[in-house]
Amino acid sequence: MYTPPIQDQKFIIEHLIGIDSIVASQNGDAQSQDRIDTELVWSILDEAGKFASTVLAPLNHSGDKQNSKITQNGDVITPDGFKEAYHAMCDAGWTTLEAESEWGGQEMPMSISAAVCEMWHSANMSFALCHLLSQGQIYALQKSASDEQKRKYLPNLVSGKWTGTMNLTEPQAGTDLSKIRTKAVPEGRHYLISGQKIYITYGEHDMAENIIHLVLARTPAAPEGIKGISLFIVPKILVNEDGTLDKQNDVKCISIEKKLGIKGSPTAVIQYGDNNGAVGYLVGEENKGLEIMFGMMNHARFNVGLQGLAIAERAYQHAVTYAQTRVQGTPLATQTGTAINQHPDVLRLLSVMRSEIDAMRALIFTGANAMDRADNSVSDKREIEQKRASVLIPVIKGWITELSVSHCSDGVQIHGGMGFIEETGAAQYFRDSRILPIYEGTTAIQANDLMFRKTIRDEGQTIRNLLDEIETEIADIEDVYSIPLSNAILEVRDTLDRLLSRSNDPRFLAANGVSWLMQLGYLCGGWMAVKSADKAIKNKQALADDFVQAKKICAEIYLQHSLPCVSTYSNIINHDDNAILNMDVSWLNRQIA
Repeated sequence: MYTPPIQDQKFIIEHLIGIDSIVASQNGDAQSQDRIDTELVWSILDEAGKFASTVLAPLNHSGDKQNSKITQNGDVITPDGFKEAYHAMCDAGWTTLEAESEWGGQEMPMSISAAVCEMWHSANMSFALCHLLSQGQIYALQKSASDEQKRKYLPNLVSGKWTGTMNLTEPQAGTDLSKIRTKAVPEGRHYLISGQKIYITYGEHDMAENIIHLVLARTPAAPEGIKGISLFIVPKILVNEDGTLDKQNDVKCISIEKKLGIKGSPTAVIQYGDNNGAVGYLVGEENKGLEIMFGMMNHARFNVGLQGLAIAERAYQHAVTYAQTRVQGTPLATQTGTAINQHPDVLRLLSVMRSEIDAMRALIFTGANAMDRADNSVSDKREIEQKRASVLIPVIKGWITELSVSHCSDGVQIHGGMGFIEETGAAQYFRDSRILPIYEGTTAIQANDLMFRKTIRDEGQTIRNLLDEIETEIADIEDVYSIPLSNAILEVRDTLDRLLSRSNDPRFLAANGVSWLMQLGYLCGGWMAVKSADKAIKNKQALADDFVQAKKICAEIYLQHSLPCVSTYSNIINHDDNAILNMDVSWLNRQIA
């Protein structure tokens, strides 16, 4: 059973961010003002919640057990119910939420679509991944494709009639895209693509009539390394000039991966060009493919952070339900027959999960609003807004996904031995969560981005601006909340100064990158927890008393149990000599006695 967290979402949208701010993030456009109001937003969330809980959630556990399967001819069959649920999703218009109206989209801000997507991924992450990949492709094509390509592909991608994929990774080229070998040979108005791509989410499936692949490849005269990578549209089925479908392209799924989690989602190995070459169409200019991919990377990484929130929420709800019905032992100072949610340590686990998940959600929505502002600001403010959004992205992706694994593990722990048994479902969330700190850039890659591009490159100014913003926002908040957070900000400032003093020592910085990311994550979580409590108190007349009290207690729990991690990471980073760098790699091998 899944209960959409709509009450908390509405609180964040109305009181933490504000509908006016959401409309302003669209550059004050008059059409946005007319189109977006509270009544519409609430209707969207309510209907999305119904769809998530009644259509998608019931398919989650069965999809995990059944898996997607490949046939001998390379077709992929998704779990029972997935195809019907996808068609229902398209028919209801849910795939059109973010896209531009010119291509059939509703142009909803990310602050709104994030709330809807959270519910999709909580309900059934394996299913929701399909549209997540299409969203990324739609964003890339809207930004970088030619007018002809937009007209040809976007309407059907936006409607969901076709789905999209991203093809970056190859067997020898994971994070290091400079090793890409897929070839693109020009032939008339198109190119012939040949090579193999791996880890292609929904690279083959039976839910849509066509799949449009975005493929990174090299042209014959391309320079070595990442400067020689181009981006191509490669349809599974070729598309005629009038938009109708032609013949099968030279594209084939040769296998799907057997995975730890997200088993309902087919992760394909795709072979291009077994017979002369797959027809592909250049997006943008030759050798500019990586720039186009990086242009959509913030959105992709944000969405994986959102997945982290979503799976943690689902694991939390599952654990709460189990703990309020399971009787095991007698909790201290209670009567025989009391459920395990009254055991102090189970209460600790659930309470910390709740407080951190609430903070994660508030940070996700704040980040979405920042990205809306960055995308739509007038030119004189765009650079400032883009820097503010860009510094939040690695924190959202890295910190939230790392916490999601921890929360899903705690969900198993609360179930005890039954959590280790697949039939309860708790283990699935743990397995599903484990991919999130890996794909779309590992936590270490997010940390390097934060450290070198967002901290060292501008001598810490963007980070200082963020810390100044937090200090300004908590200036009129009650001392019980603001003082602990102010002290944490001082620690982060000291750590920033320490890192800047070692700016010429890249190995030291890289060794401390994840600690720096996690420290900022826990600080931002505290910011959100404190801000949420303050907004709840100041708007208590419009909110249920239990909701206000819960927000206050969640903030206090966060300050007591989570914010001290800021000090922990300060202690790790603020050493003259990082002991990790003194480890000889030969010592990592066990020696024969």
